[in-house]
Amino acid sequence: MSVTNIMVIGAGQMGGGIAQVCAMAGYNVFLNDLNDDALARGLAVITKNLSRQVEKGRMTEEDKLATLGRITNTTTLESAKEVDLVIEAAVENMDIKTKIFAQLDEIAPAHTILATNTSSLPITEIAAATNRPEKEIGMHFMNPVPVMKLVEIIRGLATADEVYETIEDITKKLNKVPVEVNDFPGFVSNRILMPMINEAIYTVYEGVATPEAIDEVMKLGMNHPMGPLTLADFIGLDTCLYIMETLQEGFGDDKYRPCPLLRKYVKAGWLGKKSGRGFYNYN
Repeated sequence: MSVTNIMVIGAGQMGGGIAQVCAMAGYNVFLNDLNDDALARGLAVITKNLSRQVEKGRMTEEDKLATLGRITNTTTLESAKEVDLVIEAAVENMDIKTKIFAQLDEIAPAHTILATNTSSLPITEIAAATNRPEKEIGMHFMNPVPVMKLVEIIRGLATADEVYETIEDITKKLNKVPVEVNDFPGFVSNRILMPMINEAIYTVYEGVATPEAIDEVMKLGMNHPMGPLTLADFIGLDTCLYIMETLQEGFGDDKYRPCPLLRKYVKAGWLGKKSGRGFYNYN
C-alpha cells in the first residue's frame, strides 16, 4: 500500500510531534485540530523544534522550511478525503475516539488506513465504530515524539497483514523502531510502566519516602534516566489515572487500582507540569 498524504488529528504535544516527524520524512501532512488557535500553538512548537535542529547543525534552514511547507493546517475532518493514512492523537477518551473514527470512516477513501495513537484503549473496540476494522491499527508513539525511537504497533482483532506491514514500513521511514504488540489493555509500555508509577505514588501516600527520595532511588539504584514521579508529572497525572482505570477495568484485577493520592491530586487540578503543579512545583 502506498502512502503519500497523512492526516494527524490533534495538534497538541503528541499530535504535533507526529506531524513533525511525518513531514520531516517527506510526507504531506494535514494537521487537524478543533480551532485555529490550537493549530497555531502546535505549529509554533514544531517550528521551535525544527529551529533548534538548525542551530545544532542537524538540519539546514532549507530543510526546515521544506518540512514546514509540507504541513497544512485544517479544522475540518473533510480533509481526510485527500489522505492515505490518518493518525488520531486526540484526547484519551473512548467516546471521543469512536466518534472521530465513525466520522473518518464515512469521509476517508476506502483504501485509507485509520490509526490511533491511544496509549491504552482497545484497538478492536475503536475499530468496531467503523466498517473497515481490517484497516484499523494502533500506532503508539512515545513522548516526546521527535526524540523517542519506539513505536508500539498494535493489531486489532481484524487488522489485515498488509495494513500492519504498511505501518511497520512507515514507522521505519520516520526513523523509529517498530515493535509488534497484541491488543491488550495498556499494551506493553503502559501495562508495565503505569503500575510502577502507581506504586511509587503509593510509596508517597504511605509516607515511606518523599517524591525526591523515591526518584533518586530509581535513578541511582535502578539506572532510570528519570524518576517515576517526575515522569508522572511529565505524562500528566490525569492521563496516569485514566490509564490505571483502563487497566483495572480491562483486567478486572485490583492490583491496578489507582492510588487514592493520585485521584486526590487530579481532583485538585494538580496534573503535573502542564498545570504547574503535581508531585513537584513547576511555578
